[in-house]
Amino acid sequence: MEVQLLSGGFADAPVEGARVFRAVMQAMARPGRIERLEGARPPAPMSVAAGGVALTLCGPDTPVHLAGALDCAELRGWLAFHTGAPVVGREAAVFAFGTWEALLPLSGYAIGTPDYPDRSATLVVEMDRLEAAGMRLTGPGIAGMSALSLPEVTAFRANAARFPLGLDFLFCCGDRLAGLPRTTRVEAG
Repeated sequence: MEVQLLSGGFADAPVEGARVFRAVMQAMARPGRIERLEGARPPAPMSVAAGGVALTLCGPDTPVHLAGALDCAELRGWLAFHTGAPVVGREAAVFAFGTWEALLPLSGYAIGTPDYPDRSATLVVEMDRLEAAGMRLTGPGIAGMSALSLPEVTAFRANAARFPLGLDFLFCCGDRLAGLPRTTRVEAG
């Protein structure tokens, strides 16, 4: 187990971290666009894409919540070794990792304050499939309309209605990633 904790990070951290950061920014700037990430090899059940997000965006000052099956000794150790990120409860998390069902209810995460709307959580959702089909997306960064296979509509509508407060989402499946910022409007496809 100790060897697994020490492995799985980026082979060339500055270059791979920059690629992941750019992919995350592109995914958030263009909701519905699916990016491919590589380089991270986190312990199961975390995906390559979610592992890349953790390695790039999490650090000793970034509280992380692990939900459901992702809250395991292997992932806790891997995150501690590679990022130094403390694992906390959902209410204190800057990033939360898990399946949609494990991350619910969404009401437990920070949504920011009127003075500091950026002090909110980003949920990194592990998906069984991630496709540019399904729910219709409109809003900033989308020319006309986009589509994404999301787990539901109601939660994302309620989240967008809170703007400028709210949660941001990254959806991961294997080495694929898509973003859904709080500014995006979601409708059934």
